[in-house]
Amino acid sequence: MRKSLRFELASRYAAAVALGILLVAAIGYLVLREALDRQINASLLSVASIQASSVTDDPSGEMRFHEWDVTAEEAVSLGDFNRYAQIWSESGESLLRSQYLTIDLPVDSVALIQAASGEFAWSEGRLGDQHVRSVFYPLGRLGESHERHIIQVAAPLSARDRTMRSAGFFLSGIVLLVSVGSFLGSWWLAGKTVRPVNEIIAQAEGITGDRQGARISAYAETREFASLVQVLNTMLSRIDDAFEGQKRFTADASHELRSPLTALRGELELALRRDRSPEEYRRVIHSSLEESVRLSELTDDLLTLARSDSGVMKLRLEAVDVGERIRFAVGRLETRISEKQLEMSVDLQPAATGVFDAKLIDQMIWNLLDNAVKFSRPGGRIEVGATVSDQRLLLNVADSGPGIPEDQIDRTFDRFSRTDDAHSAEGTGLGLSIVRAVAEVHGGEVRASNRPTGGLLLRVTLPLQPDS
Repeated sequence: MRKSLRFELASRYAAAVALGILLVAAIGYLVLREALDRQINASLLSVASIQASSVTDDPSGEMRFHEWDVTAEEAVSLGDFNRYAQIWSESGESLLRSQYLTIDLPVDSVALIQAASGEFAWSEGRLGDQHVRSVFYPLGRLGESHERHIIQVAAPLSARDRTMRSAGFFLSGIVLLVSVGSFLGSWWLAGKTVRPVNEIIAQAEGITGDRQGARISAYAETREFASLVQVLNTMLSRIDDAFEGQKRFTADASHELRSPLTALRGELELALRRDRSPEEYRRVIHSSLEESVRLSELTDDLLTLARSDSGVMKLRLEAVDVGERIRFAVGRLETRISEKQLEMSVDLQPAATGVFDAKLIDQMIWNLLDNAVKFSRPGGRIEVGATVSDQRLLLNVADSGPGIPEDQIDRTFDRFSRTDDAHSAEGTGLGLSIVRAVAEVHGGEVRASNRPTGGLLLRVTLPLQPDS
């Protein structure tokens, strides 16, 4: 089950408020009890002082309390105003108690010892069915044994307990009421807080395939949500660009695949219309083979780019002599180089060796050289160089073609990119895209620039030992 942000915000806020009000209520409860206890303590000390004076000042020498002459039943009717007194010896023997006390007051041995040492002591206990609070008040050393005597004065706590129960119920009600109120209030406030998010989501959900150009405008000017809206709109723009690029790629790929298939079909249909000589059949087969090779190369290029896009291009690393691979590719292009009367300059450092995927490196080198031969003017010059510096392979290929307009050079490595008429004359427009994909999967990069003397310079930089 998904969590509700609104419920979580409301719950946390209500819990914080409830905790705060509970803390305040607890402090108030304790302060009230402390105040009531101070009143009771003052009353007990006052009575204990009076009783202590009456005991020690009695002219007969006998211990007597200064108290009303009432029965036990009449004393009970006094309720919370009643005070009970009892005198204890230092050893805990009861020496005297109020005339309306039928049982001893609850004695606390620790409090008795503390009072015997000359200090006041307090305790609470049960006197029958009454809850009472007592003070233990030290007297002088009296009687023949000359022991220290302690007077204990007790007061019923029923009034205090009733007050505290009422206060507890009242404060509990306040805590409950405030907690519920804070939850409802925070629920409403959280609803207003997440409303902008819901509106942004609603607008985002409305951007469908037939409304790809639409963007989110809700709360775009609100500081708290402007960054979120901007990020979402940027993401939508990237998705839109990727989608459009994919559509263009699919359309271009379909067109490029259709051309050799159409040519192949036309050649074969033409050959089958009537009987032909062996030489004519040989020419048709040769032409069909060329179209098949072109179709196979295009399919390989598309497959390489598809693997690069999906992130499943796996490297089969091994030691590769880049110079040897370049010389092999130049040999394959020898016929085309001779046909265009091109001058080929190859400057290879002997140590131009690294750990690469040999098949992908061959594909990259072939596309670099094929591109240079394809677009160099007849009688031009192609320069190829491979060096090693700072544990990186530097591969340069410069042609003598028309170059690329500066305002279009950023599109050099786009798929099916043909930036001018010269580059539109031949090729699929995938070669340099393959070069970039191979360089990047090896952790390197490729850059294009126009040469001051004319032509295009392609620079490939690869680490000698890729991370993967």
